Amino acid sequence: MARLLLSPPYIGGREEVYVREAFESNWIAPLGPQVTALEEALAARVEMPYALATASGTSALHLALKALGVGKGDRVFCSSFTFAASCNPIVYQGAEPVFIDSDPVTLNLSADALSRALADAKREGKLPRAVVVVDLYGRSADFDRILPLCREYGVPVLEDAAEALGATYHGRPCGSFGDLSVLSFNGNKIITTSGGGMVFCREESLRQKMLFWATQAKEPVLHYEHTEIGYNYRLSNVCAAIGRGQLEILDEKLSRRLANHESYRALLADAPVTFAPEFDGNRENHWLSFCFLNDDVALTSEQVCLKLLEMDLETRPAWKPMHAQPVFSSCRAYSHGGGEDFVSDRLYDRGVCLPSGDLLTEDDRVRVAEALRSIIG
Repeated sequence: MARLLLSPPYIGGREEVYVREAFESNWIAPLGPQVTALEEALAARVEMPYALATASGTSALHLALKALGVGKGDRVFCSSFTFAASCNPIVYQGAEPVFIDSDPVTLNLSADALSRALADAKREGKLPRAVVVVDLYGRSADFDRILPLCREYGVPVLEDAAEALGATYHGRPCGSFGDLSVLSFNGNKIITTSGGGMVFCREESLRQKMLFWATQAKEPVLHYEHTEIGYNYRLSNVCAAIGRGQLEILDEKLSRRLANHESYRALLADAPVTFAPEFDGNRENHWLSFCFLNDDVALTSEQVCLKLLEMDLETRPAWKPMHAQPVFSSCRAYSHGGGEDFVSDRLYDRGVCLPSGDLLTEDDRVRVAEALRSIIG
């Protein structure tokens, strides 16, 4: 049987038409009309005033942190249960990440842990320069509690919605809650440009500043003049053309991912697994379908995933929390309950992400479910 991949790209719209337009117009360099069109379309979809297309979601995060004034010696609070790209740019800026555990219902940044971390920071006279809130696996964070907390302490929010395009919280799009927010268009995301990202903001002057940094910080003179350090962070016009076609079929993609999720829930209804709880206001995009092994399953998520891989089924454990990563072992972290036990540690130990591509058939999902049952009983 063919290997089922975790989340391969699906090309099903007018991607080739827009790419051909880019070639026929000779706009194949960074920038161009495809980039502008994609920025405008995504700003409208996410309901943010300004958008800037970037070479990756990581570069978008880097620009956003720089725009928020994060620099050497600063602190930045960040969700611990996430991919390393959410926090690596904090270190790029010479700042110190402080990791915040997960809420057991939303699975995203815990407002309880955040509240204690902010109170401690105020007592120490060193409030964070920003809080990075991740919408993990296309599930919204609890912004009803997180945003008032951050406003109380005067700390801006950077929303990492890299995995959450198309998801909503109380009817508002994920990506619209932060002072700045970002998306990723990596090859495995809900839409792809083969590689790329987007940063959103609320002020045109801020967009212009990030554009300046993203294009090597060239001063507006005829010769090459630089008074600041810049980066080569802009998205290619050809890649943006792919993204335009992908965005036009986003709703179809969301329907396909929802079908995967609902099918897995039905097929595994009596298996020793639990799916993530629903919570008020959350309408996730089901970028990845995932479940958690029950306590009576002796195997860890990593052991299960390795056995599934032997059966040509590509799965992944849930994200290993950043506070448990060797590279961040010296960083402070706040648990949800205030003790030594972290919710995110358990999510990692028990979480399994299942094949979730747009082209999965019901037979494919049955194959995955039967394989999982054969391993865990």
